[in-house]
Amino acid sequence: MAIPSDPKQVKQICFDRINIPDVNRLAVARKHGAYEFLPTVLSEFDSARIIDEVKTSGLRGRGGAGFPTGLKWSFVPRNTGKPTYLLCNADEGEPGTFKDRDIMRFDPHLLIEGMIMAGFALGVHDAYIYVRGEFLHEVNVLNAAIAEAYEANLLGENILGSGYGMHLTVHRGAGAYICGEETALIESLEGKPGRPRFKPPFPAVEGFYRSPTVVNNVETLATVPAILKFGGDWHAAIGIPNNTGCKIFSVSGHVNKAGNYEVPMGTSLKTLIEEHCGGLQHGSAPKVVIPGGSSTPWLTAEHYDTPLTYDDMMKAGSMLGSGAIIVMDETADVVAMSRRLAHFYAHESCGQCTPCREGTGWLERVMTRVENGQGTEEDMSVLSEAATHMAGRTICALADGAAAPILSMLQHFPEEVRARLLEKAA
Repeated sequence: MAIPSDPKQVKQICFDRINIPDVNRLAVARKHGAYEFLPTVLSEFDSARIIDEVKTSGLRGRGGAGFPTGLKWSFVPRNTGKPTYLLCNADEGEPGTFKDRDIMRFDPHLLIEGMIMAGFALGVHDAYIYVRGEFLHEVNVLNAAIAEAYEANLLGENILGSGYGMHLTVHRGAGAYICGEETALIESLEGKPGRPRFKPPFPAVEGFYRSPTVVNNVETLATVPAILKFGGDWHAAIGIPNNTGCKIFSVSGHVNKAGNYEVPMGTSLKTLIEEHCGGLQHGSAPKVVIPGGSSTPWLTAEHYDTPLTYDDMMKAGSMLGSGAIIVMDETADVVAMSRRLAHFYAHESCGQCTPCREGTGWLERVMTRVENGQGTEEDMSVLSEAATHMAGRTICALADGAAAPILSMLQHFPEEVRARLLEKAA
């Protein structure tokens, strides 16, 4: 398998080698193109050229926020007298998201190669992969691949005789959802409790150990080798303007074939579900689609044809987020689902901000009351006010994520919630 040089023929980038047996081993990965273009990058490219290519590519961060990657790299100050760090965010704690672990599990050398190229562009000599604590298998695969890369002089000092050196370390977190937020990740990596920092200063200026730091998602970094090999214009020609390239979507719920699917940006939600996932299990239209992980607002059947882009999802009232698409049909109990998500966010709040620390607990308690038949219609107002006053009033977006399912439930299914209250009361 090989990524086509014609952008019109490209169907996937990060998953191009993923089904090749034993591609996690260096010999097999190199046979199929791994590190093939790295000597050229190290000998013929400089920092400015790499960053310009990534800017031209239009690559936006695949971790959730969708910030332009090349622009993010350009914010890093030079000649500060401090080291610059590159951190790979492999925490992947967003419910419904399971794409990054497949890259680490099946094609770790793609991630390593992308980190070397990014590190070279940024002048990084020490890089880290921060992995969610539960990913023991992925950590073992990554460490084995890194050991092979060191042995082949793809990591360490004077990589391939280029004069550039970079060391790469895997760090396991303790499974805290909040450490998917970049500043909480940095705090955790420094050995402190994983709690978000106030911004500014932003990590690009003052991050890991108060030094310039770039934090990128696994999928983002794994896209870099193809961009540098084929060029930024090549990547920009895939997908649609401002939403270029391919994106991995983790699809779960009431679909016939749940799993990870990499498709060009701009593919419609309906096409992904009907053609790639085999449609819904019971053949009906979806009742609820959560398009970007559990922290994003819900969509309904009227949004079924929405293109999968950052901009179109925003217009539809939601976010593309991490690309975790949770599909639910008419059998879904929106009250039970919302209560379960409320429990998750109450458990995962770091407790630093009062609206989140207290508000997530309020949401869980009220939703539990409603689900157990002990609620009243007044609880709908309580839920709405509590969720509304939480969102946008905390250091990070966890409170917004906790509020999203509650507000979506009340917006799209108020009669179902009200009927549930009356049914239980009777």
